[in-house]
Amino acid sequence: MDDPWTNEDVTYTERDDIAVITLDRPDKKNTLTDRVIQGVADGIDAATKSPDVVAVVIRGSGGTLTAGYDLTAGAGSSSGDEPGWSTPYGARGPAPRAGAWDPVRDYQFMHNNVRRFMKIWECPKPVLGEITGWAIGGATDMILCADLLYMASDAHIGYAPSRIYGTPTTMMWVHRLGLEHAKQFLLTGRAIDAETAHRIGLVSHVCEPDEIADVVDAEARRFRHIPANQLALNKMLINQAYENMGLRTSQLLGTIFDGITRHTEEAYRWVESFEEKGFREVIRERDDPWGDYGSRPAGS
Repeated sequence: MDDPWTNEDVTYTERDDIAVITLDRPDKKNTLTDRVIQGVADGIDAATKSPDVVAVVIRGSGGTLTAGYDLTAGAGSSSGDEPGWSTPYGARGPAPRAGAWDPVRDYQFMHNNVRRFMKIWECPKPVLGEITGWAIGGATDMILCADLLYMASDAHIGYAPSRIYGTPTTMMWVHRLGLEHAKQFLLTGRAIDAETAHRIGLVSHVCEPDEIADVVDAEARRFRHIPANQLALNKMLINQAYENMGLRTSQLLGTIFDGITRHTEEAYRWVESFEEKGFREVIRERDDPWGDYGSRPAGS
């Protein structure tokens, strides 16, 4: 079945027994907005329901998976009045005063994203993540929920908001890596190249950029040779072991702490500096000490 469902920023196709969910706003590096996140969640729901799908692939168009939340569109805020963003907070009470932070409102806002990312984790079918170009910040909250990760040899992944303005909300970093590597990359926010990601066990395979899509699709199709019930039960069993180790509690704290980090005095001043210095310059200054992300030479 070809193109049964389409979102303006995410496409969904079924072919050869697999479903492919593609983040499709390449002009914005496939950055995450509410519409993108909802599109991925809807795609997972469609693949779960389809009797023709044995496995799911998540990828980005234009050579990049996603550069994380679209901060230039207000996606990192929880004020609730940004275009395209929903705030599932229905408690009664006066409207918050200008500049006030409502921690419950913020938690509900970000938890709505976590809930949708976790559809990937909860899908009874294997989900393969294809990391090309960049997977930064909120991108990792999403893609680390996948079952198997494939990475292009020239790609990078990392949680840059560790340096300011965020903590991981799905907290898959700790559960996919050992303590030493989790601290190494979360305390610093360093970008991880493909070779390192494979060495530390963060990704399953490293592929040439022009071959990765074919490799991932071929691997996804192999799951047709295993009964769906067998796949679902094994995935549930593996996931439950990690949930027993406190995954959901880590996500609760990660989502709450993420809100706190975006509402410190340092965070307010950092966001205010966008207007004074320009977004790209502020990001460059954040990354200069580490020589990655926004500090990399243009075109690299």
